[in-house]
Amino acid sequence: MLTIGVLAIPELKLMSLSAMAVFQVANNVAGEPVYDLHLISEAGGPVQTNAGFAVMTESPGEAAFDTLIVGASTGAGAGSPILLAFVCRVAEQARRVASFCRGSFVLAEAGLLAGRRVTAHWRDNAELAARFPDLRVETDQLYVRDGAIWTSAGMTASIDMALALVEDDLGPGAAREVARRMLLDRRRSGGQPQASSLLDLEPKSDRVQRAFAFARGHLREPLSVARLAEAAHLSPRQFNRAVQAEFGLSPAKVIERLRADAARVLLVRSRHSLDVVATESGFADRERMRRAFLRIYGQTPQGIRQGLLRARYAA
Repeated sequence: MLTIGVLAIPELKLMSLSAMAVFQVANNVAGEPVYDLHLISEAGGPVQTNAGFAVMTESPGEAAFDTLIVGASTGAGAGSPILLAFVCRVAEQARRVASFCRGSFVLAEAGLLAGRRVTAHWRDNAELAARFPDLRVETDQLYVRDGAIWTSAGMTASIDMALALVEDDLGPGAAREVARRMLLDRRRSGGQPQASSLLDLEPKSDRVQRAFAFARGHLREPLSVARLAEAAHLSPRQFNRAVQAEFGLSPAKVIERLRADAARVLLVRSRHSLDVVATESGFADRERMRRAFLRIYGQTPQGIRQGLLRARYAA
């Protein structure tokens, strides 16, 4: 049996508890208790969450853990010497060590991440890099594995990393079944970007929403203002004004962003050539895709793919 210890730090984020469900479901999938789960803290007893209530934790004593995971906390990153010594002692005996979100700050303060590739939530990565310049901070990955050290961006990426840990233990079939039972529509690889530009393109108007829902399903086809306006049941002039009012962008620029986001997903999830990626996402050619990527992401498609390959090679 593999013993998982999730370290709860005051102001614990509840997503850390949600990620623990992955291991519980894995036990159900396996039909036997593969994982022995423990929510631990330095002294045991109640630990306050950032939701305003406390959770009970165990004192690990001299127990050894197969996997130590430092939970996410709004206060993580200013560990006491006693806490850091505790983390080092438990980590020394563990097969692997992981963190959710700002839990990586605790591991860094404990000296466990020196020279490692790591990540945290996109809002915290600049601080992590500034405070610990010896780290190789991957700013736009859901989770990163560097040998026996795993770090995640937190929030729902905590679940993605937990699924990857299950896959590491039990194989991809078990991890897929866990994801299926948890009603996840797909399993995301660690190299996928943390933020999607599509979140900035959520129309408030039902008609504009209808037009861009149509666009997402027809990215490979020409998408003129007239065609989109027809899908929205507006005149081209009305549609152009509505899009400008919602996004401050022309319809053509919104379509470019939708295509770039679709292309970025293909770069991460497939081995298609850049020419195929450009075609599948609706760009006229790879050069237009390259220019769009530089405008939107500040990187070329090739640069994004090479970064992902480097990450996989290092893992």
